[in-house]
Amino acid sequence: MAVAGWERGARLALCTVGLALSVYAFHVETSKERDASYRAMCDISSAVSCSRVFTSRWGRGFGLVADFLGHHSLLNQPNSIFGIAFYILQVLLGFSNSGLAAFALLGSSLVSIAGSLYLAYILFFVLHDFCVVCVSTYLLNIALLFLNYKRLGYLNQAWQIHMPKVKRQ
Repeated sequence: MAVAGWERGARLALCTVGLALSVYAFHVETSKERDASYRAMCDISSAVSCSRVFTSRWGRGFGLVADFLGHHSLLNQPNSIFGIAFYILQVLLGFSNSGLAAFALLGSSLVSIAGSLYLAYILFFVLHDFCVVCVSTYLLNIALLFLNYKRLGYLNQAWQIHMPKVKRQ
């Protein structure tokens, strides 16, 4: 399966933006934890505050890990760490032409969409906030899902071309 050059470029661009947003989110969270008076660029008003979101209980381990594994669990990391890992995984798997990589890309995208939907619900209906960084990552994750779905289409075309035709009787 040959991966289109535009797809690799689009993936690299989306993941670069995702990585930058995730690193920024990590910076904001750690800065706010060190200094309660820290004001991030994304803290626009009381209703549009990314630092309030990042430092909420849902900003670490999706608000779930601490309940199940404890506050000191290795998995109870800032959500931005999971974002960094996700975007790096997307870039690395994006260089592979294998079918397994295509399925892993789509599978990890589906997990990211589930996480994005969950966190969007928390953002709007529990925290009653708007986080520009968060919503931007949700949109990036949707774009990556479409990109990964498109890659499966390329894989399907390659299989149809290279698989021998089975005679029907």
